[in-house]
Amino acid sequence: MLHNLRKHLSWKLFVSYLVVMLVGVVILAGTAEWVAPSAFDRHLAAMGELMQSMMISNMMEGADTNLTNIDLNADLFNNFRDAITEALLVSIGVATLAAIVVSIFVSQQVVDPVRAVIAVTKRIAAGEYNQRVEVHASNPDDTDEIGQLAIQFNRMASQLEKLEDARRQLIADVSHELRTPLTSIKGYMEGLLDDVLPANEATYNQVLQEADRLARLVDDLQELSRLEAGNFELNRTHLEIPPLLQKALNNILPLAKSKGITLTLDCAQDLPQVLADRDRILQVILNLLSNALRYTPSRGEVWITAKQERNNVFIAVHDSGIGIPTPHLLRIFTRFYRVDKSRSREQGGSGIGLTIAKRLVEAHGGRIWAESPGEGKGSTFAFTLPTGTQAAE
Repeated sequence: MLHNLRKHLSWKLFVSYLVVMLVGVVILAGTAEWVAPSAFDRHLAAMGELMQSMMISNMMEGADTNLTNIDLNADLFNNFRDAITEALLVSIGVATLAAIVVSIFVSQQVVDPVRAVIAVTKRIAAGEYNQRVEVHASNPDDTDEIGQLAIQFNRMASQLEKLEDARRQLIADVSHELRTPLTSIKGYMEGLLDDVLPANEATYNQVLQEADRLARLVDDLQELSRLEAGNFELNRTHLEIPPLLQKALNNILPLAKSKGITLTLDCAQDLPQVLADRDRILQVILNLLSNALRYTPSRGEVWITAKQERNNVFIAVHDSGIGIPTPHLLRIFTRFYRVDKSRSREQGGSGIGLTIAKRLVEAHGGRIWAESPGEGKGSTFAFTLPTGTQAAE
């Protein structure tokens, strides 16, 4: 495809040069054809007058006729040569001017789009990420390489604009998330100093909980930063899924009992092995379980299912919790995004756990997504992992 595009551009340049040459030749020939007859007639008329005067002079003086004929032949040749030279000079001048005009026009068709890209590049470098290059084509596939350059440049600019918006949003989100526990800690400290709050174990536990929440947020941010930068390694081994799921349930069971939530596991025992990092996949499952417990009310239920689907192992965490409205499903894995912000803060969620889970699953070559029948109807977070053979390929 790239070779064809280069060939297409080379062909256009070749045609443009050929057009300039043909215009020059046509103008040269046309001008010579138009100028030469009049120039020759003018010189021939002048020569006729000269011949007539010379004949009269010779007749009167009795000059030698042969010498006169020789002079006339030489004079005829000179006049003919002068006529041709005049015609050529005029035609060359006109042809050169026409070629220059055509060359400028053709070159502008190539240079103007490049200049437009340069101008937009300067504005984007100055921070104007909403700038775009105008593409003069209804169908992008019909454009040449310059048009394709403009299209790809606009796509790059769109990505830069999205990244800049994400950066600004991230700064705002991090500031907001850090401010909440810091404000709580400051409030407790001021209450203790002013003797508004009692200096007892309960107050100190509240301060400790807010500090722990702040520490978890910082740890999650560091983990997410490493994942997004690709600054981590996966210690892949041939992993059995059923024991890993059982371990995740055992780890999360005390929290589930404290909330009065039932945990169950429905896992096929003949699942194939996956080539994955044991600790990272355990982290994904625990993140999904913690999220499910956070949004499931007391006496609710959370259960895990696992089965084989073609060359993948399918794992899903279901809950009977508050559910997710359909418009939120596509953004549920975005960092700091919450369907119910107030409830999430009360229960200590950082809004990063699902984002980390998504990055880890994708790093293993899998896919993760969320499903929900609607608000108040529970939700399902599912992901797939390639089997050992498929992952190795």
